[in-house]
Amino acid sequence: MPVDPQIQALLDKGTGVPATHTLPVDVARTQYEARVALMASPAEIAEVRERTIDGPGGPLRIRIYTPHGTGPFPLLVFFHGSGFVLCGLDTHDGMCRNLCAGAGCVVASVDYRLAPEHKFPAGIDDCLYATRWAAAHAAELGANPMRVAVAGDSAGATMAAVAALRVRDEGGPSLCGQLLLYPVTDYHTPGTPSYSENAEGYGLTRDTMKWFWAHYLNDESESTHPHAAPLRARDVSGLPPALVITAQYDPLRDEGEFYAEKLKTAGVTTALRRYDGVNHGFMFWVGVVDKAGMAMSEACEWLRGVFADAH
Repeated sequence: MPVDPQIQALLDKGTGVPATHTLPVDVARTQYEARVALMASPAEIAEVRERTIDGPGGPLRIRIYTPHGTGPFPLLVFFHGSGFVLCGLDTHDGMCRNLCAGAGCVVASVDYRLAPEHKFPAGIDDCLYATRWAAAHAAELGANPMRVAVAGDSAGATMAAVAALRVRDEGGPSLCGQLLLYPVTDYHTPGTPSYSENAEGYGLTRDTMKWFWAHYLNDESESTHPHAAPLRARDVSGLPPALVITAQYDPLRDEGEFYAEKLKTAGVTTALRRYDGVNHGFMFWVGVVDKAGMAMSEACEWLRGVFADAH
């Protein structure tokens, strides 16, 4: 399928914007943050508040979104994407509001430490800690500790996948689902066919992924560690049910789909959905790109299902 016209219009708006991998980190962060102004207004919810907890590397901010209605609600611990290096609570505020309203759950969005200031595994240590904290404090968040899922987009989906692995291996809490939106699951080399097909021209490029990984890892030997690249995990059995969403014009498409197949083969209940005509990051554009709204609706419906199945 050709590129969706609504996605092409966004790509055209980005013509002339410097490529991420050519920029210093602080400039790249500012450039990504500027995208928020282009996004549509998100869904209405009841409340947003912030907590700062004592994380493994110092103070750790968590932004808590509460839906309309009467709790206790299910709880979704969310990790933002952008290559372990960029973005934060504000860039993903709209996505969290849409998930909160659409799935009828409390969302706890985690401001984990970023590279290159804090390299692997600092970010994932924060995400695991925050997941445990949120489950342990579910009652005060207006949530049900028996209905906890993790979610993220791109590098945040890596964090969600690895949090699920570590919770299984290192003890609790019990998770009822993992929502992985176009996840990073493996290193850029040797790469997959989609890394070559979509190397440039569709927003996220192979060169930008190389830039992200170079900032994130202490050295290349870590690229095979399953907490950096969950596709390398030897055993993915016993993990919570997963929904993996991928995009046709995304360098990361194949590794996301390979991870979904690995989960299925290990007996994990897994739904895989590829959206054609769209690129990496398309779910930012709910209200602008029709397929983004479709994918968000599908994600929220799936979350409602796994929350309902949890006991």
